[in-house]
Amino acid sequence: MAVKEKKQENGFVETIKTIVYALLIAGVFRTLFFQPFWIPSGSMKETLLVGDFLFVNKMAYGYSYASCPSLFLPRFGIDVDAKDICGFLDGDNSRILGGEPERGDVAVFRHPVSGRDYIKRLIGMPGDTVQMIDSVVHINGQPAPQEPDGVFVELMEPQGPEGRRPRCSNDPVGDGAACEKQRFIETLPGGRRHAVLDIGPQASDRTGVYTVPEGHYFFMGDNRDNSADSRMAPQVQGVGFVPYENLIGRADRIMFSSGGRSMLFFWTWRGDRFFKAVE
Repeated sequence: MAVKEKKQENGFVETIKTIVYALLIAGVFRTLFFQPFWIPSGSMKETLLVGDFLFVNKMAYGYSYASCPSLFLPRFGIDVDAKDICGFLDGDNSRILGGEPERGDVAVFRHPVSGRDYIKRLIGMPGDTVQMIDSVVHINGQPAPQEPDGVFVELMEPQGPEGRRPRCSNDPVGDGAACEKQRFIETLPGGRRHAVLDIGPQASDRTGVYTVPEGHYFFMGDNRDNSADSRMAPQVQGVGFVPYENLIGRADRIMFSSGGRSMLFFWTWRGDRFFKAVE
């Protein structure tokens, strides 16, 4: 009987060891190489849809305190911040093995005030001036050309686990009807091209001139009229200028996409978005 109990005890200890080792390996992998990210909002449509699941390439920009994982699960009272683990690296706006991001990159970064993870497109580099004039972004005094490219159409319905409804240029729109936005192809300095969406005239379509400080970046969402980004200060629900050390990684490819309330609802997965490149 004692031998049997000893074997059971050893088996339990080995199971615990296996779980601990697996968590350690997963933590190292997530910290150094790739971090999973699930798109919760529509600020990057149509490049990224609500429910897209992707891995962020952390090797692209090197490492800083923001590279350490954060875990925020308010339902379970869990709030582990990257600074709790790697705060000793914070404060000098530098990176280890740092790589320079490129204009047009779709990147995940740490919000300068809240510390939550955001994903947007890099529009302004250090030293640039950025201004919105009649819905067109101007960089260093020159407009980024926009070519009309039809209409982006989606259903008016609650989207993702947060149940947010999209905004439409053809409002008012009832549930189940077609929600439309005007689609354009924007070309940034350097030649990067991507789709942007426009709902209609908004206050954020006409701004003053922003001068990007050294060591900082200016980010915007592709869904221009539905994005809290660098056009607004972080104290008023925006992002403001993002420090270099707050970059987490570059979004390169969508692994799969769920159109339902949970990524586990496989019957809602979008078949045309498996391993789709982020452009």
